[in-house]
Amino acid sequence: MVMEKARNVLVIGGNRYFGKRLIARLLTAGDRVTVLNRGSSAPPAGVVHLIADRDDEDALRAALGPRTFDVVVDQVCYTPRQAAIARRVFTGHTARYVMTSTVEVYEYEDSPALVSEGAVDPLDVTVDLQLPWDQLEFRDAHYGEGKRQAEAVLAAAGPEFPYTAVRVAHVLGGADDFTGRLDHYTDRIRTGEPIAVPATNHPATYIHVDEIADFLFWTAGQDFTGPVNAASHDPLTTEDLCAALAARLPSGRVVFRTAKEGETTSPFSFARSYGMDNSRATRLGYTFTRAREWLPGTVR
Repeated sequence: MVMEKARNVLVIGGNRYFGKRLIARLLTAGDRVTVLNRGSSAPPAGVVHLIADRDDEDALRAALGPRTFDVVVDQVCYTPRQAAIARRVFTGHTARYVMTSTVEVYEYEDSPALVSEGAVDPLDVTVDLQLPWDQLEFRDAHYGEGKRQAEAVLAAAGPEFPYTAVRVAHVLGGADDFTGRLDHYTDRIRTGEPIAVPATNHPATYIHVDEIADFLFWTAGQDFTGPVNAASHDPLTTEDLCAALAARLPSGRVVFRTAKEGETTSPFSFARSYGMDNSRATRLGYTFTRAREWLPGTVR
């Protein structure tokens, strides 16, 4: 079911990359948009701006006041503690809660077949709120685990909480890509410097920055719950990415070398299978693009 009337939407975070594209789509659709963040950057014109630290439950409640929302899209939920606060605060105050999750929830899976949502059932994930989730170094080192446990908190029994967790594939595209991952390859192709890859280098699924913004916008208007994979069709290899880049760098050279044991490999090279099955979203009515079709334009 698709919501057709203008909605009252809260976006937590979302001031960069695909988050700001999502906000633009919501505004274009005529939705009333509120953005909540710590005030480090101003949101675009046309939105209500609330400032609070989402880790501070009292401050979050004070900033929100009596507001209620048709949809909350949480772009920056990284830990079970954050999810627990969000669940307490928004229970009864939103009709739908969309958490941006990640392909990294499957970090312990290694299947040659594309992995479906059932491979990681949030109800089977153990939650440990006592881990040092407030320490940035720990959080970064346990990114996938933090997202898994955050999903588990939202899925747990208790007061009804209509959530969905969008497990996002590796995102590519846009001049504002802040990760520097494609730049890593571009620099090495330009200079002919070897690119470190695992001895067996597996493909992964990707999604274009505009497509994930489209998908989150679409998801906000649906009524399904639980986890859903978001990925373009066609897994890509490191060789695919480098070939597309090399086509734009005629004087460059692509040189791969096998990484030594324990050595860090290049950003989009994987020692295990890293592909997501997107058939649940397809059955629900979303039509994904094919990565091989948008990749040339992305690197250009």
